[in-house]
Amino acid sequence: MRSGILSAALAFLCWGLFPIYFHALGDVPPVQILAHRVLWSLGFLLVVLALRRQWKWLSLVRQPRVFWSFAASALLLSANWLVYIWAVKNGHVIEASLGYFINPLVNIMFGYLLLKERMRPAQWGAIAIAALGVGWLTWQSGSVPWIALVLAATFGAYGLLRKTAALGALEGLSFETMVLFPFAAAYVGWLSVTGDNAFVNAPLDATRILLILAGPITAIPLLLFATGARKIPLSILGLLQYLSPTIQFLLGVWLFHEAFSSERLVGFLMIWAALALFAGEGLLRSRTAKTS
Repeated sequence: MRSGILSAALAFLCWGLFPIYFHALGDVPPVQILAHRVLWSLGFLLVVLALRRQWKWLSLVRQPRVFWSFAASALLLSANWLVYIWAVKNGHVIEASLGYFINPLVNIMFGYLLLKERMRPAQWGAIAIAALGVGWLTWQSGSVPWIALVLAATFGAYGLLRKTAALGALEGLSFETMVLFPFAAAYVGWLSVTGDNAFVNAPLDATRILLILAGPITAIPLLLFATGARKIPLSILGLLQYLSPTIQFLLGVWLFHEAFSSERLVGFLMIWAALALFAGEGLLRSRTAKTS
């Protein structure tokens, strides 16, 4: 249990610190960062798979249903990565954190709408309160918090596809990066021909090193998460997942000094109250089930 909690907590800690990494990449455009992330992630994952001699899963992806399922999840994952990178690079870390705060509630709605799962009264209440919070933020700012909603929707849909996927976390991410590899490689190749490849043109070696590190930075938290998820109850895992957006939120406020007015705080408080209701009801049900 302790090693599982430590592994999962380290995974969420790494994800929470992602804004620092993307900020450190300076003027590298978001699309280029995404392309290099795909390329170096695949390279790192292939090394891991080779060391573990874990190749049997390749026979599964020949099945059309498995292939197209992961092609769809790869598209959602790349969209999520691109929007997140763009948000961080353009000073929207706080709104990006909001997307991952509301993601569990989006997952519930997807389960209700697409999987016909039953929703309990407390879950309906949590979603209603969160909707009020999003509505307040929209009214207060004069625009829909689209970054948060896109991140929550794409990651929620991605999670829905992976929930019934035929491959595990490591194999799934490996195949998703394989699907994205030709597009990323073609784009980086075109940038190299036109002289716009940031990896080649970077004035500092640090930029090249950071782009290469996109591989392990992407894969290692996923492996830690997969290890931890097998060892701890879902109730604990559900609480630990709030560590990542909390760190991102604090970085946005204290490190990057993004604007955060008292009016905006009201909307966040509504969403945090919704999450407290959701998490509290889940813990109560879990304890009741154990004692019965």
